[in-house]
Amino acid sequence: MYIIIWEFRVKEEYEAEFEQIYGPDGAWAQLFKRGEGYLGTELLRDMEQPRRYLTLDRWHSRAAYEAFQKRWTEAYKELDGRCEGLTEQEVIIGSMVPIEV
Repeated sequence: MYIIIWEFRVKEEYEAEFEQIYGPDGAWAQLFKRGEGYLGTELLRDMEQPRRYLTLDRWHSRAAYEAFQKRWTEAYKELDGRCEGLTEQEVIIGSMVPIEV
């Protein structure tokens, strides 16, 4: 599994819209579903800082994610542009893989 983690600081007036678009059935998940190997998205909200969110986008592999990025670049850019005004900050935490012990 390959997981991409993003951190967002959401503008107060856009919290509900952000949650809808970035949630597990939102616009981002719908776009990702076009790619083979997409496993799902999880949206997390910080209990101490309620406008701070994390998304965890799960893919079967890095290759599956890269194939999606290559195939759907324009759609990704378009959706990203539409969502730009919802946040004060957007930072990629990293691309992770589970450790198997």
